[in-house]
Amino acid sequence: MEKILQNFITALRSSGLRISVSESIDAMGAAGLVGYGNRSVFKDSLAAALAKSQPEKEMFHNCFDSFFSPALFHENKAEIRKPSHMVSTDRDHNLTRLLLEKNNAELSVLIIASAQRTSVNKISFFTQKGLYIRRIMLQMGMEGLNTDISRRMLQGKFFNPMEGKKLKEAKTLLFENVRNHVEKQLSLFSGSTTRRLVENYLKDVKLSNLEMGDYAQMQVLIKKMVKRLNDLHSRRKKISTRGFLDIKKTLRTNMAYDGILVTPRWKKKKIDRPSLAVLCDVSRSVETVVRFMLLFLYGLNDSLVKMNSYIFCSNLVEVSHIFKKHEAGETLAILQKGDGIGIDYSGTDYGRAFKDFAEKPLGKVTNKTTVLILGDARNNYGDPETGVLKKIKEKSKRIIWLNPEPPPLWGTGDSEIKKYSPYCFSVKECSTLRHLQRVVDYLLKAD
Repeated sequence: MEKILQNFITALRSSGLRISVSESIDAMGAAGLVGYGNRSVFKDSLAAALAKSQPEKEMFHNCFDSFFSPALFHENKAEIRKPSHMVSTDRDHNLTRLLLEKNNAELSVLIIASAQRTSVNKISFFTQKGLYIRRIMLQMGMEGLNTDISRRMLQGKFFNPMEGKKLKEAKTLLFENVRNHVEKQLSLFSGSTTRRLVENYLKDVKLSNLEMGDYAQMQVLIKKMVKRLNDLHSRRKKISTRGFLDIKKTLRTNMAYDGILVTPRWKKKKIDRPSLAVLCDVSRSVETVVRFMLLFLYGLNDSLVKMNSYIFCSNLVEVSHIFKKHEAGETLAILQKGDGIGIDYSGTDYGRAFKDFAEKPLGKVTNKTTVLILGDARNNYGDPETGVLKKIKEKSKRIIWLNPEPPPLWGTGDSEIKKYSPYCFSVKECSTLRHLQRVVDYLLKAD
């Protein structure tokens, strides 16, 4: 039963539940205490150990009902009715005997046992269904069944071809039941693999190519990526403040003990949160990309990043206060409409946006501030105002430019990115979530 519980926990994880090793041990202990005789008590005990929230409880109950539902051998409308002359013999294989006797209970047990021996719980892709169906059929004794069918198909003293035909129909019914069982296992155990494939696709697809149907999945993925970054860099900061012995302070403190190191003193290093000033081009050409970039950046925990945000098209306005008042998704909708913000959407003008930033917001920038610019640098052939960008560079720690266009398009048409590049610490292509994750990860490590 312990093996079955392990498989059930694997199925829960595939369904999306986050279950730790300690929680798995608690579930094993709970099952040992309450036993397996009462299904309802057994289910509630496992739920108490493994499901932590209401959505997780719903997922748990669905998975439990599916996992612990017996795999009964079902007969269809064309079920085989054994005629009086259709009997099993001592030469028949066990599987043939069960089919002829229509022993559905034993057939169900045989399917489950054969599936466990073939490790069907390791199935990950729908393309593996045929492989596992064949393995289970072979484990049950398909070769012996085929031999018995061949013998009955031959004209002879004891058998006639009709018996072979009926047995072939029984084999087809058996195949359908095995396929149903494999498909059920696929739905239980392949969820995590499918999600990983979808997530990897969404991480690498160009944000500008996303469809409306992908938005909900993208928001879930962004939350997961941001949580991973938060966990990683929060842990790094905690570790970095201990474990380094301060020799001078330790010797000075322990002079009263004749130099014996009774009370060690540790070095304390204050790690400031990275300070970001984010300038986002929200013109039509990049609005889809910037939408997800802002959602990603604002998902970062306040303990990791201090950020002031500005959007621009023809002019530049600060929107940090809007993010503080509303949820990120609601804020993005407000920014897209532009009502009451004071932004001019008449035409992209990077030069004017930089001048607007240099007038007042630049006063908030210090030598610890990283200026992050999100945009394609297409300036509609206006004055790029590179001198203003130089002034921003001198006031800030560095400028990092994230361009959603691929490098071969940089400098073509009205793109001014090559004129801006000399004043930037780094200019990177950033058209996917994976690009953005790498940049943010670099910023958090560097600061």
